[in-house]
Amino acid sequence: MVDTLRSIWIWTSASFLILIWFPSLSIVRFFDRDPVRYTTGRWFRRLGAVLTKANPLWKLRISGEVITDIRRPYVIVSNHQSFADIPLIANLPWEMKWLAKAELFKLPIVGWMLRMSGDIPVDRKNKRAAAQAFMRAYRYLSQKCSVIFFPEGTRSSDGLVHRFTDGAFQLAIRAQVPILPLVVEGSRDCLPKRSWKFGQSRDIFLKVLPPVETKDLTPADAEELRDRIRNLIIHQIAEWRGTEPEKVDAIRLHAG
Repeated sequence: MVDTLRSIWIWTSASFLILIWFPSLSIVRFFDRDPVRYTTGRWFRRLGAVLTKANPLWKLRISGEVITDIRRPYVIVSNHQSFADIPLIANLPWEMKWLAKAELFKLPIVGWMLRMSGDIPVDRKNKRAAAQAFMRAYRYLSQKCSVIFFPEGTRSSDGLVHRFTDGAFQLAIRAQVPILPLVVEGSRDCLPKRSWKFGQSRDIFLKVLPPVETKDLTPADAEELRDRIRNLIIHQIAEWRGTEPEKVDAIRLHAG
């Protein structure tokens, strides 16, 4: 009962914050003449930071690389444990355009804010639309704005790191920009998949790993780059958990 009441209170508070954020974002967008809508996007991400601070159950610990040149473009990739990852990652102090399910862009208010911020809808069932999303991400990179992918494609239901798709790595190689890996740990239980109830209070870890250059790589190197980045993420999670990397790797566990 306590968990239910607490979750209702958190969702109500989050809804209120979203409602009051929308008009201010609209004003920022009106005056933002940057072709990548950098200021508008940053203002939208600040909503994620506010939602994080407003949730008494979330204690976010950020570590790792400090990015000083915020307009140097990266293809950012992260493991994905929970819907909570989105506001948590938004605490990082630079703009990045998000690739998100096209259905989210149809939602009132939240969908409108995604569009105003220049985020990228992805329709996985439509190959042409997926190619258009890829090209839009490429244009953002050429205009000195980072983009972020969850290469697992969906949230992990078991806390393991699942198979990565190639798209983000193909994009980084074609655009000749570095990959910036992020690692999230502890968010899975704060908002479990297929549940609207928030879990118990806990520390959540977010680490920015060193960038990985793609210079001199070709599209044929995408698989090796994908596996390299995935292994970096797996090893960091294993270190936090005090276990072997094999126990974090869903591919190895299921193969065994």
